[in-house]
Amino acid sequence: MNKTNFTAEGNVLRVERSFNAPIDLVWRTWTEPELLDQWWAPKPWKSETSYMDFSEGGHRVYAMVGPEGEKHMARTNYLSINVHEQFSGEDAFCDDEGNINPEMPVSEFKNLFKDICKTTVVTITSKYASEEHLQQVIQMGMKEGLSMAFENLDKVLQKLHS
Repeated sequence: MNKTNFTAEGNVLRVERSFNAPIDLVWRTWTEPELLDQWWAPKPWKSETSYMDFSEGGHRVYAMVGPEGEKHMARTNYLSINVHEQFSGEDAFCDDEGNINPEMPVSEFKNLFKDICKTTVVTITSKYASEEHLQQVIQMGMKEGLSMAFENLDKVLQKLHS
C-alpha cells in the first residue's frame, strides 16, 4: 500500500503519492470525468460530475454526495495543462450552478505527474489565501478524505491496468 505524504507550511499544502500504473493511465483517471468520479470521493461518499471541460480556461462542477443523499458542491477551474506532465487551477466550494462560495476557502493548485520506474508520482501543491484557510480545510477532514480517495484510485488503476 502506497502512503500519501502531506506537508503543510504556512498557507501551502504539499501532497505526494505514488501509483503503480503508467503515467498515461494515471493522467486519464484525473482528467476524464467517468474515471474521476469512480475514485474522487472517500467511501461511502460518491463524486458526481455535472459538467467538465478539461481544457485551459475550462472547469468542472461536481457534487460530493453522502450516504444520506446530502450534497456538497465544488468547482475546479483549469488554468494550465501540459498533457502527462501537469495541470493547474483553482478549487472552490460552489452552489449548484457553479458559482463560487466566497465564504469558503479557495485553493490555487498545481498537480505534477512524474514517471519513475513504471510508477507515477503525483505531487499536488495547494496554496490558500491564509494559513487559517488551510487549517480550515484540514479540520474539515481533507487529509483523511484524500488518503481514502487515493486508495479508491489504486483500485480503479488496478482494474484498468489488468
